[in-house]
Amino acid sequence: MDPRHIVMVGYDGAELLDIACVTSTFGLANTIGQLSPGYRVSLATLGGRPIRCDSGLVVEAQLTLERLTGPLDTVIVSGGFGHERAADNALVVAHVRRLARESRRIASVCTGATVLAATGLLDGRRATTHWRFAPRLASRYHDVRVDSAPIFIREGRVATAAGVTSALDLTLAFVEEDHGPDLARQVARDLVTYLQRPGNQAQMSVYVAPPAPDNDVVRRAVDHVLTHLDGDLSTARVADAVGVSPRHLTRLFLRELGDPPARFIRCARVDAAARLLDSTDLPMPEVATRSGFGSAEALRQAFVARFRMPPAKYRAVSRRPAPETPEPERAMSG
Repeated sequence: MDPRHIVMVGYDGAELLDIACVTSTFGLANTIGQLSPGYRVSLATLGGRPIRCDSGLVVEAQLTLERLTGPLDTVIVSGGFGHERAADNALVVAHVRRLARESRRIASVCTGATVLAATGLLDGRRATTHWRFAPRLASRYHDVRVDSAPIFIREGRVATAAGVTSALDLTLAFVEEDHGPDLARQVARDLVTYLQRPGNQAQMSVYVAPPAPDNDVVRRAVDHVLTHLDGDLSTARVADAVGVSPRHLTRLFLRELGDPPARFIRCARVDAAARLLDSTDLPMPEVATRSGFGSAEALRQAFVARFRMPPAKYRAVSRRPAPETPEPERAMSG
């Protein structure tokens, strides 16, 4: 049997970590699993030229994108700050679209979803990308159902992964699909990463505060929300706290944050609950109370709507396992 040929598509301005997460994971699977045949991993670029990554490092390509033909196992498009230039390049788009027809799986990592969207492969599909770039992707490609919450999404043979290191999670899922969960767990341990982090787990943006709004009223309103999550945060009450009308506050939130106050507040409460679930052993009713939900059931409904999993499952998969306690050495008999 021939090796499974994995092709990474790169371009100037690609993110080196996007490429390395994929290529190193498959390479480690070869080594740990002693796979025969294993994975053959290549980087393809236009003209087979070296690419300059976001970091400034130059990476050599092994294949010329225009000359590459299938059948291939998996084609994965890298992300990076050059993603929109790549998506506007008709040659890149045409060859990615062609190779998708000649491969078993087609995927993107991070902002590489922009290139897949340009090919039309994501039309009518649910897809993810780095949370910071999700609004831009949604506004540019109206036929793509952009979901910025999960770390990766699989829809049949098409997959999209979120920001940067989520490429590890998607690649581990591919290894598990190809060779079983035991090898995937061994590779994850050697990579010192989460074990079997599921695709619908939230992106780490849950823990990253958004930039402070430029508008002083919105900034004060956000500060009020984040310091009173367990209180009355109706739009009228928040508007009163910052001295404007509810209608004016709604206009400002939509302009500055892209969401009305009620949606922003709900997301802030879910994010606060996620932090409590990940960092404490508080029972679910207490988590609900502290994060401003009236009941554990209200918290559950909000979590399922946001992350497509209940809070109990989120806690189970997001927390790092406790370190194993080594067995005491037995005294040697003499």
